[in-house]
Amino acid sequence: MPSLTTPCQPVRPLTEREFDNISRLAYEKFGLELKGGKRELVSARLSKKVRALGCPSFQAYYQHVLEDRTGEALIELIDALTTNFTGFMREPSHFEFLRREALSGWLARDRVRIWSTACSTGEEPYTLAFSLLDVLGGAKRPRLQIVATDISSRALQEAQRAVYPAARLESLPPGWLRTFFLKGERQWKGSYRVKPEITSMIEFRRLNLIEPFSHPEPMSAILCRNVMIYFDKATQQTLVQRLASQLEPGGYLLIGHSESLTGIDHPLTYVRPTIYRRGRA
Repeated sequence: MPSLTTPCQPVRPLTEREFDNISRLAYEKFGLELKGGKRELVSARLSKKVRALGCPSFQAYYQHVLEDRTGEALIELIDALTTNFTGFMREPSHFEFLRREALSGWLARDRVRIWSTACSTGEEPYTLAFSLLDVLGGAKRPRLQIVATDISSRALQEAQRAVYPAARLESLPPGWLRTFFLKGERQWKGSYRVKPEITSMIEFRRLNLIEPFSHPEPMSAILCRNVMIYFDKATQQTLVQRLASQLEPGGYLLIGHSESLTGIDHPLTYVRPTIYRRGRA
């Protein structure tokens, strides 16, 4: 196997067999469905990594991923194949629903637990915290606890760092920048860091959603947005059932606007497009 220091060399075009091997691996390990029409996309997204490793072919790269006992090569593969598009206030109607409707039912409680299942670089869980705290103001309860998971170690590191360039924050409502961020100075000029009292509410963990998972306590709400678009129907079915089991009675599941639970058997009640609720006991 070529070492990381091997000089870059021309990479042979991705063959049908190599595409099949990579597709099968992505499906078995991550539930990612890559149909035949994605061959060009796979080639484009993996070519840079194949060249950087000095692999003469996609087959050699595939073998490298299989033989890497650390698992990092597998994570890098999925990072390259999936789109980590995210942003603050993405699909804002969800945050409006949680702050204007769901939160009213949580005000008498001591604690609210919310799970951001695919947090990427942190924008989703931080927007969650900002949205709810903006309504709560200085109220001492409910205490917010947000669990934020992602399959990408790289994305989680950025999320935990909690530092973002000003351009990434332009979608935030007026006043949030001052309320929830610290302005960078000197070498950090032009960037902002989420305040420690906000980051302390969020627990980041690495998690592969198609592997077994459980939380010690049920969730008041789960956001699983723009994740299931990568999965086939069988994987979606299994995931939705498992997510529903993690909700407390009356808890909410929010999915992406490009997703649907049509054709999926689940125990949840439809609330409005992309929002579902577990029945009360």
